[in-house]
Amino acid sequence: MRIKTGIEGFDDLVQGGLLSDRVYLVSGPPGSGKTTFCVQYLAHGAALGETGLYVTLLESPQNIIDDMSNYSMNVLTLIKMKKLLFADLGPRMEYGFMDEMSEYITPDYEVSTSAGEHEAPSPAMVFREIAAYVSEYDVKRLVIDSVSAIRFTTRDLSLQEKEMSRFIRNLKKLGCTTILISEMTDPSAYSTEQFAAHGVIFMHNFLYDKTMTRAMQIIKMRGTKHDCNMRAVNFGDKGLAISGLLE
Repeated sequence: MRIKTGIEGFDDLVQGGLLSDRVYLVSGPPGSGKTTFCVQYLAHGAALGETGLYVTLLESPQNIIDDMSNYSMNVLTLIKMKKLLFADLGPRMEYGFMDEMSEYITPDYEVSTSAGEHEAPSPAMVFREIAAYVSEYDVKRLVIDSVSAIRFTTRDLSLQEKEMSRFIRNLKKLGCTTILISEMTDPSAYSTEQFAAHGVIFMHNFLYDKTMTRAMQIIKMRGTKHDCNMRAVNFGDKGLAISGLLE
C-alpha cells in the first residue's frame, strides 16, 4: 500500500507514495525544509482521517505550530480535531534550576550529573513514550524530530550503532509510516539510521550560482523505483513543492 505525502511533485517520484508501515529518513542542514516536509506529510494524512504525531526532541512544539500555521495546511484545525498531535520529549530543564540536579565527581575526576527527567532522552525512553501515544490515539503517521538529539547510553560507536538499529527495528513494529529527521552537514558521511531506514531523502541548502538554493534528492527507497537526481525545492502557500531537475 502506498501512502501519499501530499507534497506536490514528490509522490510522482516514488511510484505514488511511501510504502506503508516503514521507516524513512529525511536528512539535511538547517533551513533546508525538513520540518515543513514532515508537517505537510502529517497534515495531508490528518485531512484524510489518519492521525499524525509529531514528536519533537529539540524545538518547542508551539514554535513549530506557529511557523507551520503560516501555510495553508489547516494545522490549528487539525490539532483541534485531534488528528494532528504534537509531543515534546526533549529535555525540560530551564536555566535557573541547576540546583535541582545532583552532581558528583567520578573516580576519573570528571563532573557527572544525574538529572533524571531533565536529561536528553534515550532511544528506549523515546520509544516507550511514542508507543503509548500510538496505542492511545491510533496514530498512523509518525515524525520524530530529530534522531540527532537522542542520548546514547554509551560512547562506544559500535554500541551506539546497535542501539540505533534496535530503535529503528522497534519503530517498524508500531504499525505507523514513520519519518525520522536528522541533521546533516556532510553528505558524504553516512550514519547508522541511513543504512537502517527503508528510504533516505536528502534536503539540500547551498550556494549555487551566487544564490542560496534548496534542493531535494532521493538517495534510497527500498521496494520503489525512484528518481535519484537533485530537484529544485520551492516554498509557497501550501508549503514546499518539488519541481524540475536542478540545472
